[in-house]
This record gives sequence, C-alpha cells and structure tokens, in this order.
Amino acid sequence: MSMRLSTVILPVDRWHEGGRAKWQRAEELGFHTAYTYDHLSWRTFRDGPWFGALPTLTAAATATERLRLGTLVTSPNFRHPVTLAKELISLDDISGGRVTLGIGAGGNGFDATALGQEPWTPKERADRFGEFVPLLDRLLTEDAVTDRGTFYSAEEARNIPGCVQRPRLPFAVAATGPRGLKLAARHGQAWVTTGDPKLYEEGTPEQSLEALRGQITRLGTACEAAGRDVADLDKILLHGFTPDRNGPLASLDAFVDFAGRHQELGFTEIAIHWPIPDSDFAVDLAVFERIATEGLKQLG
Repeated sequence: MSMRLSTVILPVDRWHEGGRAKWQRAEELGFHTAYTYDHLSWRTFRDGPWFGALPTLTAAATATERLRLGTLVTSPNFRHPVTLAKELISLDDISGGRVTLGIGAGGNGFDATALGQEPWTPKERADRFGEFVPLLDRLLTEDAVTDRGTFYSAEEARNIPGCVQRPRLPFAVAATGPRGLKLAARHGQAWVTTGDPKLYEEGTPEQSLEALRGQITRLGTACEAAGRDVADLDKILLHGFTPDRNGPLASLDAFVDFAGRHQELGFTEIAIHWPIPDSDFAVDLAVFERIATEGLKQLG
C-alpha cells in the first residue's frame, strides 16, 4: 500500500482569524486527512486559546470538499459513548462521509481531572477503554442500543439514520499495549502510534524503528487472534514524538528519508503537525508545504 501524508491542525486559532484558512490550505496542499486533537486543553497550550475538536471539525467540513477529517485522538477522559455517537453521526453527515475517529485510552493530562475526578490508573483507563470502544461501535451501527456496563450504559439510545459511511465511520485505534492492540484488531480500520515514549528523551532513531517494528509485530499477533489480516489495517504514525523530533521536517530530503524508513516497516500514513511559531511544532512553513506537495512523490 502506498504511503499517505496527513496533517494535525491544533485548534488554537479563532475560526475567522486563521482557523478556516489552515483547513482550506490543507485541502489545497493535498493532505489525505487533517486531524485535530480532542482535548479540553493540552500541555504548553493550556494557558492560551484552545477550541473544541468536534465543533472545529464541523466548521472544517463546511469549509472543505475533499479533505478527510478526524480526531487524533478522542478518549474516554471526558467523553461518553452515547453523546459522542450522536455528535459523530452528525459530523459524518455534514461532511458527506469524510470523518475518521482516532480514539485512544487517554492519559494523565489536564483532561484527566478537568471534570473534577481523580486521574484514573493505567488499569482503569484500559478497563474503561475496553468498554467504551465496543459500545461506541454498536451505537454507530445499530438504530437502537441498550447496554449496561460497569462504566458506560445506554438505554434505548437512538441513532437513526446512522453514519453516511457504512457500516459506520472508521476507527483509528491508538494502542501499544496488549489490551489496546486487541481492540484495534477487533474494531479498528486503522491503528495509530506515536512510537515508544520511553525513547523520546534519550533514545536513538534506530532504537525507535526497532520499537515500532515490535509494535507492528504485536499488532499482527492480535489481528491473527481476531481472525483478521494485519494488512487490512492502515498503520498511522503521528510524527513528532520519536527521538527524531522535528528533524524530519527540516528539509524535504530529511522527510523523504524518514518516511521511507517507516514505510519499510509497514506504515501507510504519517501525520505531521501544522507549524505553530514559538512551540514544539515551530518549523518553516515553506519547507512544510514543500514536504506536503513533493515529499511522497519521491518515495516511489
């Protein structure tokens, strides 16, 4: 499968002061998908502007025609499957079937405590994620759902007429552990990773490649157990969290080398962050746009 290039546009701009223009430019540049983060706030951007993911994607849907749109990623930290399903069906309809749901177990960031709860342990996050994804799958494919779980329940939840994309919009499941990979194998149309976070500070690009190779191997094992061919899943690398950091976006040649090495591992899509000055994503816009338009052509 040929490599695709996508982008992540953080929701930091007022829509009428640069927000709309970025999404429209992403379509003009030919990105496969433009994602945004589904957080209430995030890291160093906490004390600055930060808008909601699903309203932003809805606006982007009306401002574009071909560009796929998605979250990278939505999590149970402040979402409930019943309300999320209704919003996703609406967004899929407004976009004409151009939505991908990136979904993960969440972490210990600001989202974890914004509703006043104590942050969940890794086991609690995994437990909730294991219940969240199958219920959301049902809610997006069935007209009416009743289900009573330990964490999430639905009582005759109606979702007529369902998604434009059938049987539902695709899930891109972010996972590296065994339970998450099992969910990706059973419910995902794609799998998402950022690499091994333990290598970010002091690891090497070569160690990162080996870690990613191991993740893909474990994904294959999970798919085999689920009776699926791992080749049927798209494999998405969210760039910026490996030891390479922003190096691959420093030049066209650097990106081509980075993309080629990860394509050899089996990745089918790389998502790169739209440049934001004075941040971890501060890269040259002209180089970024050249990568968008020329980068994959050199992979063959």
